[in-house]
Amino acid sequence: MKNLPLEIKIVYITAIIVVMLFVLFIILVVLTYNRKQLLYLKEQQLKESEHQNQLLQKELEKQKVLEQERERISHDMHDDLGAGISALKLQAEFLKQKAEDDDLQNDIDELLKTSEEMNISMREMLWSLNSGNDTLGSFIDYAILYTGNFLKKTKIMVYSECEDIIAETAISTEMRRNLFLCLKEAVNNVYKHSQANTVKLSFSQEDNNFSMKISDNGNGISDGQKEGNGLRNMKRRMNELSGECSIISENPGTCIVFKIVL
Repeated sequence: MKNLPLEIKIVYITAIIVVMLFVLFIILVVLTYNRKQLLYLKEQQLKESEHQNQLLQKELEKQKVLEQERERISHDMHDDLGAGISALKLQAEFLKQKAEDDDLQNDIDELLKTSEEMNISMREMLWSLNSGNDTLGSFIDYAILYTGNFLKKTKIMVYSECEDIIAETAISTEMRRNLFLCLKEAVNNVYKHSQANTVKLSFSQEDNNFSMKISDNGNGISDGQKEGNGLRNMKRRMNELSGECSIISENPGTCIVFKIVL
């Protein structure tokens, strides 16, 4: 290059500079394009995030309206229906004191029994409507309380145990009600058919997996016994929750296990 004429050297150097400037220009264009693309993607992500937040806010508002409606219905039932049942029960007790005919007293006793069953059913509905009960701890407390009250006038002793339960774990209203109806059916079967003198409620939790067991020391289920409506209803309810319902024959007694993913 030292032997090249000055004019060629200048042209050569100029060409190199032009190429370098062109390369720098291309690099600058690419960087600017990438920066614009990045800003565009961030803007799109921000818009999508805002849209998701708006959807979430609307869903929360809907949920709040539903909860307020549930609370309103709960209060109305407690104030109106509860008061009406209590008044009916008082009137029946007053009539029973005046009645001298045995058949009439028996009819009044049936009326009192019916009013008490209606009162219990109403309390169950109030419990299921109350959104403040949508926790695992609340469900377990009510399940134990219900079983104790249901069997308190029988010879059946009730025991309960909890293992690794996180009381504040959220549980949906639908799941809570279906689990309770399964427990109610299982406890009723123990009372009607088992001839047991003890029943044990066991609750356990592992992460989001929840298990409920109702076991008794009764006469168990005989081989070949047909599946009744109660068992079919329990299995159907658990299928609706994508859960499991299984019956284990023990010696003595029977154990019904319900498993769901919270």
